[in-house]
Amino acid sequence: MSASLNAAVATATTTAQDPARTEPLAVLGRDVTVPLVTGGEVTYAALDYAASAPALQRVWDDVAAYAPYYGSVHRGAGYLSQLSTDLFEQSRATVAEFLDCRPSDQVVFTRSTTDSLNLLAAVIPADCQVFVFETEHHASLLPWTNAQVSYLNAPRTPDEAVATLERALADRDPYGPALVCVTGASNVTGELWPVKELAAAAHAHGARIVLDAAQLAPHHPVSVRDLGVDWVAFSGHKLYAPFGSGVLAGRADWLQQAEPYLAGGGASRKVSRREDGGVDVEWHTTAARHEAGSPNVIGVYSIASACRALTEAGFENLVAREQQLVARVREGLAEVPAVRVLSLFGDDAPRVGVISFVVDGWNSSHFAAALSAEYGIGVRDGLFCAHPLVRTLLGNEPQAQGECGAPEAAPGERSLNAIRVSFGAGTPDEHVERFVRAVKELVADGAKWQYRTEEGRCVPAV
Repeated sequence: MSASLNAAVATATTTAQDPARTEPLAVLGRDVTVPLVTGGEVTYAALDYAASAPALQRVWDDVAAYAPYYGSVHRGAGYLSQLSTDLFEQSRATVAEFLDCRPSDQVVFTRSTTDSLNLLAAVIPADCQVFVFETEHHASLLPWTNAQVSYLNAPRTPDEAVATLERALADRDPYGPALVCVTGASNVTGELWPVKELAAAAHAHGARIVLDAAQLAPHHPVSVRDLGVDWVAFSGHKLYAPFGSGVLAGRADWLQQAEPYLAGGGASRKVSRREDGGVDVEWHTTAARHEAGSPNVIGVYSIASACRALTEAGFENLVAREQQLVARVREGLAEVPAVRVLSLFGDDAPRVGVISFVVDGWNSSHFAAALSAEYGIGVRDGLFCAHPLVRTLLGNEPQAQGECGAPEAAPGERSLNAIRVSFGAGTPDEHVERFVRAVKELVADGAKWQYRTEEGRCVPAV
């Protein structure tokens, strides 16, 4: 496991304030009620943070306070334009500080983690080889269409992950530029990956490494310097900051040397006509080179606001409290023999608040629908945009479809899916307790309602 990440979890758990005294951060939607098919209403338990975390109230308030002053960025001489430009660039500095970037690093604002990694895929050298484990989210697995890609088998221990990467890098031919892409925390199992050790292995073999921190940054401090990664990517919507913005932060050289990710205003420093009628363009060498068009100022500011809120709340306290929630969920699921929790590295592996499981005798779509309709609990079911990993963890054993389930598999392919519960800094204890109770009741007593499949989703029968 990553010594730095594991040590930080242990330190937070043992030295932070009593997590029982740490209140969840205020988030939007915490008082929303939803109807139950069995009658009445209940406060909605949002336990799908790994897909999109609810917005922090602090973020919403900051954006609302700024909104009347919204103006064009880097374009205008007016007061609101100048104010918005300052806010945009201050947000860049805030993100750099949040990630503990090196002085020479660039922070490029994108739409999401997916967009960030596609941007990096567009700027890598033409002869670059990319190494990525099959365990990655599709955002990390799929962008490298113009490179020679080596997909590495799922390791079963952190040490095996490092050894697998070292062998692959040592055996590469030809020995040219190389990039390793790895997650910080799995979006399926929540397990922490040995990022610092993988970065050291990459650099020892002349390769660079990009960290997909989409599931790590919302749950855990991320230090570019300490981990030794070359780039880090994450999404605002998983960091309690809606409005569709993301980040790619790290080394500037490949970014500066490549053609802009998008061509247009903002990326260009100077444009002139040639005598032959063509156009000459001088592109920016700053982060603006890959930020063409009018930027998403609201989205960028929301990310900066979330970074400040998490830092000011004390990440050690947030980590410690989340670890108690993780322990409660895992203990509760362990008390149900029919439940199997999915894991690569084993029960003792450190993890964030993301847990996937299957239930004997239940199609996962049916189980998730019952949690929602009968208990007001929102979870995720399916393959979580990490199809190879989930199939590996499930051992390619299909679940029974029954009368209500996920869509039929493609020809020649078995039906596989799982249930994912995820939570974080805004999760009340009651939501976790309700989830554990609901799992036990559904397994023991079955669903109270009838369900049917509609357009591939399991829904309550009317």
